[in-house]
Amino acid sequence: MSVIVSAKNICKSFGSVNAVDNVSFQIDSGKISGLIGPNGAGKTTLLKAILGLTDCEGELSVLGLDPFKQRKELMQNICFIADVAVLPRWIKVSQLLDFIETIHPNFSRSKAERLLLDTKVTPGAKVRELSKGMVTQLHLSIIIAIDAKFLVLDEPTIGLDIIFRKEFYSNILSDYFDGEKTILITTHQVEEIENLLTDVMFINNGRLVLDAKMEDLPAQFVELMASGEKAEAARRFRPIFEHDVFGKKIMTFEGVERSMLTEFGELRTPAIADLFVAKVKGAAA
Repeated sequence: MSVIVSAKNICKSFGSVNAVDNVSFQIDSGKISGLIGPNGAGKTTLLKAILGLTDCEGELSVLGLDPFKQRKELMQNICFIADVAVLPRWIKVSQLLDFIETIHPNFSRSKAERLLLDTKVTPGAKVRELSKGMVTQLHLSIIIAIDAKFLVLDEPTIGLDIIFRKEFYSNILSDYFDGEKTILITTHQVEEIENLLTDVMFINNGRLVLDAKMEDLPAQFVELMASGEKAEAARRFRPIFEHDVFGKKIMTFEGVERSMLTEFGELRTPAIADLFVAKVKGAAA
């Protein structure tokens, strides 16, 4: 297994604001990693550093390259979809495919055309005539048709309806991901990608508050629903966060054996969204 991204003590400041504050992590090949954080947490700045769009302090390697100094080489094996697909509105679909075929050596036009056959996007249509969902389908078809090792998705399904969102991730898994390529996703729609992820990172105020494998989360975290005296007794195990739901306490514990909590109520592994809230709000408290 090779390392796709290696980040050590990454920092990026804008004036007095530490957008990324001493962040270290590693993304291995064949993984689907989620980078979760609220607005202003540092996600976009970190992605820009990975893509070579901004410099930073610390040690950052992407596909064995310095993304800021060797960006041209890096772009041969990395693809990116942002929350707004930046495609020229005046261009026809066929002309866009002509252009991509000319500039990118790893682009398969035949694959892109095959993928577009499953959509309502026609070769003669101009980008400005397409709906947001169709533009996303066009962008995705182009990206998937490029034989790249690393795919970065930054809020790729914002503004799309649930059917488009489901199809988007289904197409990613069926047409791009092969167990060797690597995907990094940032999104606020955490519930929709939870079952896709192999790894997850939480970032808040420029710092990582969690970096874990999905398969390890049940052993690290447990959520307890309890009430009354049992809830009070469970507090001695120091939950990192708790809140009320229909008169009962929902407590999130980190590093506590489940066997120690079974007598107090119902246990489960917290969903990613709930765990994120617990880690972020718990730290703030």
